[in-house]
Amino acid sequence: MKKAMQLGPGAGRHETIMVVLLSLGFGLVGLDRFIILPLFPAIMSDLQMNYQDLGNLSAALAMAWGLAALTVGSMIRRLGRKTVLVGSLLLVSVLSGLSALAGALASLLLLRALMGICEGLFTPAGIAVATEVSHPDRRGLNLGIQQALFPVLGLALGPLIAAWLLGAMHSWRGVFAIVALPGFILAWLIHRHYEPALSHSLPSSNQDDARLPWWQLLRLGNIRLNVLLMFCILACQFVLCAMLPNYLTDHLHLSTIEMASVISAIGVGGFVGQLVVPGLSDLYGRKPAVVLSFAASLALVILLKLAPAQPWLLFALLFGISFFNCSLTCLTVGPLTGESVPAELIPAATGIVVGLGEVLGGGAAPALAGFVATHFGLPAILYVAMGGSLGGLALSCLLKGPQEQPSDLPIPDELPLAARALTERN
Repeated sequence: MKKAMQLGPGAGRHETIMVVLLSLGFGLVGLDRFIILPLFPAIMSDLQMNYQDLGNLSAALAMAWGLAALTVGSMIRRLGRKTVLVGSLLLVSVLSGLSALAGALASLLLLRALMGICEGLFTPAGIAVATEVSHPDRRGLNLGIQQALFPVLGLALGPLIAAWLLGAMHSWRGVFAIVALPGFILAWLIHRHYEPALSHSLPSSNQDDARLPWWQLLRLGNIRLNVLLMFCILACQFVLCAMLPNYLTDHLHLSTIEMASVISAIGVGGFVGQLVVPGLSDLYGRKPAVVLSFAASLALVILLKLAPAQPWLLFALLFGISFFNCSLTCLTVGPLTGESVPAELIPAATGIVVGLGEVLGGGAAPALAGFVATHFGLPAILYVAMGGSLGGLALSCLLKGPQEQPSDLPIPDELPLAARALTERN
């Protein structure tokens, strides 16, 4: 049991190095995605933008991210995991650097959408590689580590990094240029250290499993359920990320400094949660971890709705909500998806869960929250977050383990042999 919870000597050198590099890579993706938020006041003044433009920039990246993730299976089949992983990270860095040259909304919007495409390819590829290099006893823990730096770099340290660089360089353009540099170094390190499994070392031209259409993948294991779970998770998490700053300042009348301190709990809580809960799921099971996390998230959102304007209390509640929501994201796109399909289908299946979840949760949920806030008042956004956690709690009770998945599903003749075997194993 102790061995299953460690990442180090017991894990093997290649496994350890790759999990660390993939974690840093996903952290940089988070930084590139969210660093525009603290820079936007300066960008808005320079390029004559408004808050609707900020919403459009965020939506363009999220929608492009989700749609790209849906295609990652075929992309990996043609190019190989290593090419997609390294190439997408390089392009993210290039596009982040090019953002420094943007002269108008249209060019920045195009760059953010292209960045979303590359990040949408990197995310499922990174999860697939982390699953590939991990021993089954450490899969939950390793996937938690692999995704842990996304919230801490993107949401906790990102605003501080942006503020420090903006103060030092006196230019938002310089911030984009500096932030782009680590990605080039990290892409080179991944290229140097990643040793694909033999079956993944070359682009696939004859592996039938990798050619399964995405709509048939929805029929395997928990994949359909995982898509719905991702919508519920992101309906809670993204609504809080997008709307809670205004709730804290406009409704609870916190100062800007107090609001920023409270919001930092999203990144810190997500970081800690992804290091703890997925590892515990290795020991005690995926379904109990998911059910309890949804229940805890729901209870904490209810407490947040009732909480007074006390920054320390709000920080603690938001820390807990993000602790469980980010853990749920990791479990859903990681072990729950990877354990539902054959190894060759993991990139495509992960892309479907990430892509549809991002489009629905990242695009539709904040729009719904904006409608609710406009027509029913700002505090009503928390009912949207509660609805996400409550829906996820109900759906999580339907999760099936590998031995519980039904054996009587209709299997189309064109379903590849390994996928058919997975469906028929009971």
